[in-house]
Amino acid sequence: MRKSLVSAIALALALSAGATLAMPAPHAAAAVSQTPTQLPRNVRPTHYAVAITPHADKLNFNGQVTVDVQVLKPSTRITLNAAGMTFSSVTLVPAAGKGAALKPKIAVDAKTQTATFSFDRTIAPGHYKLAMDYVGTIGTQANGLFAIDYPTAAGQKRALYTQFENSDARRFIPSWDEPAYKATFDLTVTVPSNERAVSNMPVASKVGVGHGMEKVTFQTTPKMSTYLLFFALGDFDRVTTTSDGTQIGVVMQKGKGAQAAFTLASAKTVLHDYNQYFGIKYPLPKLDNIAAPGSSQFFSAMENWGAIFTFEYAMLLDPAYSTQGDKMEVFNTAAHEMAHQWFGDLVTMDWWDNLWLNEGFASWMAERETEKVHPEWNTVLGTVGVREAAMSVDAVATTHPIVQKIATVEQASQAFDTITYSKGEAVIRMLEAYVGPENWRQGVHNYLKAHAYGNTVSDDLWHAMDAVAPGKHLTQVAHDFTLQPGVPLIKVDSAMCSNGETTLKLTQGEFTKDRPHKQPLRWHVPVTAEVVGNAASSTLVDGTATMKLKGCGPVLVNAGQSGYYRTLYAPAQLAALKQDFNKLAPIDQLGLMSDTWAESMAGLEPVSDFLDMAKATPADAAPEIWAEVAGSLTALDGYYRGDKARQDRFRAYAVAQLKPVFARVGWDAKPDESTSTTLLRTQLIGALSELGDADMLKEVRRRYDAQATNPKAVPPALRKTILAIVAEHADAATWDKLHAEAKAEKSPMIKDRLYGLLSYAKDKALAQRALDLALTAEPGATNSAGMIRGVSWQHPELAYDFAMAHRAQVDKLVDSTSGGRYYPSLGSMSFDPAMIGKIKAYEATIDPSARRPAEAVIANIQYRMMIRKDRLPAVDAWLAKNGG
Repeated sequence: MRKSLVSAIALALALSAGATLAMPAPHAAAAVSQTPTQLPRNVRPTHYAVAITPHADKLNFNGQVTVDVQVLKPSTRITLNAAGMTFSSVTLVPAAGKGAALKPKIAVDAKTQTATFSFDRTIAPGHYKLAMDYVGTIGTQANGLFAIDYPTAAGQKRALYTQFENSDARRFIPSWDEPAYKATFDLTVTVPSNERAVSNMPVASKVGVGHGMEKVTFQTTPKMSTYLLFFALGDFDRVTTTSDGTQIGVVMQKGKGAQAAFTLASAKTVLHDYNQYFGIKYPLPKLDNIAAPGSSQFFSAMENWGAIFTFEYAMLLDPAYSTQGDKMEVFNTAAHEMAHQWFGDLVTMDWWDNLWLNEGFASWMAERETEKVHPEWNTVLGTVGVREAAMSVDAVATTHPIVQKIATVEQASQAFDTITYSKGEAVIRMLEAYVGPENWRQGVHNYLKAHAYGNTVSDDLWHAMDAVAPGKHLTQVAHDFTLQPGVPLIKVDSAMCSNGETTLKLTQGEFTKDRPHKQPLRWHVPVTAEVVGNAASSTLVDGTATMKLKGCGPVLVNAGQSGYYRTLYAPAQLAALKQDFNKLAPIDQLGLMSDTWAESMAGLEPVSDFLDMAKATPADAAPEIWAEVAGSLTALDGYYRGDKARQDRFRAYAVAQLKPVFARVGWDAKPDESTSTTLLRTQLIGALSELGDADMLKEVRRRYDAQATNPKAVPPALRKTILAIVAEHADAATWDKLHAEAKAEKSPMIKDRLYGLLSYAKDKALAQRALDLALTAEPGATNSAGMIRGVSWQHPELAYDFAMAHRAQVDKLVDSTSGGRYYPSLGSMSFDPAMIGKIKAYEATIDPSARRPAEAVIANIQYRMMIRKDRLPAVDAWLAKNGG
């Protein structure tokens, strides 16, 4: 599953201002022998035969399911998961067909999302068929079976889709809805014959049943977890290709086939590459990618086996609107979800505490594939940003281990976070570098082959790696980084040169942003270091270490940036590296800047260290370096919010730093420019606008006003950026114009984006209008929650108070998997101490298992307040000395 783009934007904004959004959890223990469960262990399903008749107009469906079950011990009750459904009939018969059908008493528990069937006599161990008839609900948010309404040139349309991860298959089928209860599935649906039905497997048969309806039966699935089942129905087109004998399809609303071309071509390449890398051929006969209008606060794409679901904005490319960044996101999303077809679908974590085995690996594999297929995008430099996102949340008290204890559905939903995805990816990158890419690939192959169609815990993977790299003791290293939270800190105690060789002495500690006197944890840390311009050496640091490096000169630790740790240099060592900054590889330049920024914000070194480094950035530095500088300057600017005099002084300096860079990049793309330069252009336009540069804001507005008579004034590559800036600085007339454009737009993807823009306004009165609009049906059921969150970026107090005052209405606009984190997140950008009290008051009203996001937001606000109080005075002092 890919996290929601809306959530990703919110996270990026929060992290740029030093947010601490990770969730606390008890320290994880090593893998236990018994899989956690919320269900009794007396019955196990082996096969589901499901028949569904959806009534899209009534937002409900009729369901029938017969489950082949094995009763494992004498029982008088069978309990399974069920939510939002009403049973009309339940019977149990022996699988052999001999014996009377037993009809139990039915008890449904909405709180635990279970149904219990109680029999008047004991059921002996053996094989049975459990048949259930029921009526379920079609929702308007992405949980269970849900409907999305969308505009077309021919009028409004409605399509149906399913979303089951993590615990929502129980809204579609009464089932053992936990990942370890794998089974096979037969799905039959009775649907309008003029619509297309899609599921995990190809269609086996279609039979007309009259009245414009047909019965569609799909082929039997392989053995898989319930959350991977999928069904969609709508007025769809499907385009196809093949790769290694597998049919690949993209399914989308009619008329959008051209916008799917890039995804289709990419999927063809990716599937072949993954077949080669994993050494196990994709086992299903087809792989569809289904694009849907709308959005979710929880996710952007889902890896259903053979039927990947993705919201349109993360799959389709509209040449009138989509950017280079969108194209890269589309590729990475497809590569991420396709990696899940092995990591997550073929082999599935035993329970949600090992969710990272799905998400961390899919994130790592997607980045690896992106680097391979599109080296011109230079995304390897983005791995530093992935690591930084993880470290930002991993260095505060509210963090948790990668492998965390999960006890409830809500905790499972909360586990889809930055630690699971980004730290998981970063740690895998480090471990791959530690054992070597070929050993790592062989270990992955052995692991997948040994556990195909089964379930695993993390230690199963580590044991596979130990077998191919026995001298590396990888299990010990991996346990240190996955079973305990936090970020190692490698301190460079000394670097002494003699006879052309440098002796490096290192000491390990722990990097923390909010606990300066914390007793540090301890890791076995793979460390790579080099004298700049010489060959690198590696060692494993456990407490202290001494390294011998070839050459004399400035020493760089974490050369290549594969390590998950921070490096703290003595002042003289850092000064030497800054002097040789141009000699460092761009990825190491980014790593050095990132460490310096984080450590200066944490008080481990002067803020001036980072500001000096940013000021000295060479004009010809890689675009990614200037993007880092721009991002850091806008982050600092955010801390000055509400203090106009000091902010104006800082902005004058920051604008003076960035304007010459933009002058070189220019408004117009050059035929031979790099992808990085294309991306930098939009980043600089956004940064200079955010910093209040009058010239930039004037030109943005001129182009926006000129587009009616000169379409080239707003080229597609810049349209999103220009519209976002115009929306942020809108007056009432401009807001009304954007609103009119949103109402008139017929492309769901663009329409959704335009409604989102209405929430960006800095003007408080316009922000209130966006909030009021969000509670109407106009924006679309899946967009309204995002609009409220959009308001919270500029007006956290306004958005939070509004949502709490209208909570009954807002609850209906948020998918249930996001509920626990949505409300606290609205306050995350606040500097107001009163917000802490508000969130604590909210926290007291909810179940303890749902309180982790609230605690994280409170920690974030406290951290932001600390930065304003303790770090900005040093920035002011530096500005006074450097022309600010």
